[in-house]
Amino acid sequence: VVEPLAMKMPCTCGNWRRWIRPLVVLLYILLLLVVLPLCIWELQKSEVGTHNKAWFIAGIFVFMTIPISLWGILQHLVHYTQPELQKPIIRILWMVPIYSLDSWIALKYPSIAIYVDTCRECYEAYVIYNFMIFLLNYLGKQYPSLVLMLEVQEQQKHLPPLCCCPPWPMGEVLLLRCKLGVLQYTVVRPVTTVIALICQLCGVYDEGNFSSKNAWTYLVIVNNLSQLFAMYCLVLFYKALREELSPIKPVGKFLCVKLVVFVSFWQAVVIALLVKVRVISDSHTWDWDSVEAVATGLQDFIICVEMFLAAIAHHYSFTYKPYIQEAEEGSCFDSFLAMWDISDIRADISEQVRNVGRTVMGRPRKNYFGEEAEQDEHTGLLSDPALESSSTPPSPTGRYQGLGRTVTPHSPTKANAGNSHEPE
Repeated sequence: VVEPLAMKMPCTCGNWRRWIRPLVVLLYILLLLVVLPLCIWELQKSEVGTHNKAWFIAGIFVFMTIPISLWGILQHLVHYTQPELQKPIIRILWMVPIYSLDSWIALKYPSIAIYVDTCRECYEAYVIYNFMIFLLNYLGKQYPSLVLMLEVQEQQKHLPPLCCCPPWPMGEVLLLRCKLGVLQYTVVRPVTTVIALICQLCGVYDEGNFSSKNAWTYLVIVNNLSQLFAMYCLVLFYKALREELSPIKPVGKFLCVKLVVFVSFWQAVVIALLVKVRVISDSHTWDWDSVEAVATGLQDFIICVEMFLAAIAHHYSFTYKPYIQEAEEGSCFDSFLAMWDISDIRADISEQVRNVGRTVMGRPRKNYFGEEAEQDEHTGLLSDPALESSSTPPSPTGRYQGLGRTVTPHSPTKANAGNSHEPE
């Protein structure tokens, strides 16, 4: 009698998938019932001006956006069957609610906008990093001899405007330089954000004003060059591995990340230009204190609206359906705790410090890819995704094939498959 009772306990815990979804929906409805009256009360207690109207309308979009994003995140946690792929996806999905809430708060309180936006800008770099990790982890699981496959492929030339530069050697040099090109943005963006905060405190930042006398102009140039080079490396990486990446449909995922991260940046630049040519002028500041506050508020309002569309796009591009398995195992809290694990980031920083010099010079250490390293559920950003997979235990449900199909990773056929890839 005792043994059957003991066997029923895991089943009871396994039933969490049945009640966690309605619980989340109930909590959201209760939150909405609290927040919406507070917003209405805020409008009633003061004269409703343009600023408050914009904030209220943006709030409607925010509270339509958050359930879509949280539902996608929750579904990945419920069906957390391939951690090496789903962990970076969950981090990417968090981008939309973070952007949305950040912009909504900054719209209401323009005086603290630069401090609140710091979180958003740093998370931009984090998203680019995790998108690269997602691609590398997939390639590492599917192609154990990826470097060897690249070495025998046709030489990839640089894309415009770098087409006159000598091409990067195929193989590990190409992979590592593309990785470093993406990784540099994850370093540059937080650094320039901290510099912007310091300049703001010193009174030399002057956001939205193109002038050689303020720091904002120079930081925009640095961020722009860093973003463009990171995007260039991602495109070159995809061009070299288009066939290998085709089963996970990377174009839609790339566009989702690109449109949110890069378009939001260029929006701010365009609005600053409108201020410069006096399309947005001091004669129409409405309830804001200055024309710069109008520009910042307009940017935040547009982002709140755009995030609703981005949430829908992310829901379909980073869908959880390929990870659904008939017999899923796992406790109620393991997948939630795994979402906050950042051990992979620490490992990648360590990899970068040891190998960035040799990579830039095009002379990666010969025994680097054969080193034994501590592995959990990721492929290091500066390590070879192919050969690392041999020392990394596969996910319990096998390899990703899309449309819910997986196979147990026991056959080394991918190592000899050349340029072929698994069918969808």
